[in-house]
Amino acid sequence: MSAPPPGFWGPITSSVDWCETNYEHLHYICELFNTLSSLAMVVAGLLGIVLHRRVLERRFLLAFALLSVVGLGSIAFHATLRFELQMLDELPMIYLATLMVYTLVENRPEPRFGRWLPLALLGYAVLATYLSAFTRGRLQFYLFQVSFAALELFALARVYLIHRRGQDAMARRVFRLGMGAYALAIALWMSDNHFCATLNEALPVHGLPNPQLHAWWHLLVSCGFYALLMVIAHDRLKTLGQAPRLQVTAGGVPFVRSTAVQPS
Repeated sequence: MSAPPPGFWGPITSSVDWCETNYEHLHYICELFNTLSSLAMVVAGLLGIVLHRRVLERRFLLAFALLSVVGLGSIAFHATLRFELQMLDELPMIYLATLMVYTLVENRPEPRFGRWLPLALLGYAVLATYLSAFTRGRLQFYLFQVSFAALELFALARVYLIHRRGQDAMARRVFRLGMGAYALAIALWMSDNHFCATLNEALPVHGLPNPQLHAWWHLLVSCGFYALLMVIAHDRLKTLGQAPRLQVTAGGVPFVRSTAVQPS
């Protein structure tokens, strides 16, 4: 008789298996910590919509919605490590990054690049979708990372330029918070990838648990992305001739307010 599957979802078909030990805690969830921490992206996206549905343009509300979709896809992916559900995580990430590039480049009251910019970005998204969805193994992993990182690094550089020319003290503090969280998240993501043997083998020998760095990546990148999006939104409202103010809720969540209400 053949051996039973290692967990509820059967053999792993995703192109990457993260450092968290599979099915260590529950028979129905492959990576428990990575799955639960993905809820941070869902919550950050929903908070953004609730706090800004009458303040920001549709492009920002769509960005918040895509962030929640990424979180839901990440939950499905880490819970199962199935390739088809991996796509529910990775492809929305590419679409969100593409939207952010458009938002950062087209930041004037009237579009300056006409139709060619959205068409070019659409073509890039289609190509990245093909490279991510129709390749397998390590090649798939690297093609997705390169496709996403190109957009991500461009967007981060543009946000840095916004920070350099900005004079609002609160916006500058939120930028430092967001960039710090984002940079730490990337460092933890890379450490989880490159030092998995140490995290899963050497630490337990000394009585120390795996710190689940990929789960911390989920939490920190959610906070960092949300904060940087507030900086972008603040700058966008100034460009539109409004008087935006960055404030903080009682729970410490930054949000932006304006003297004028954006059309729905």
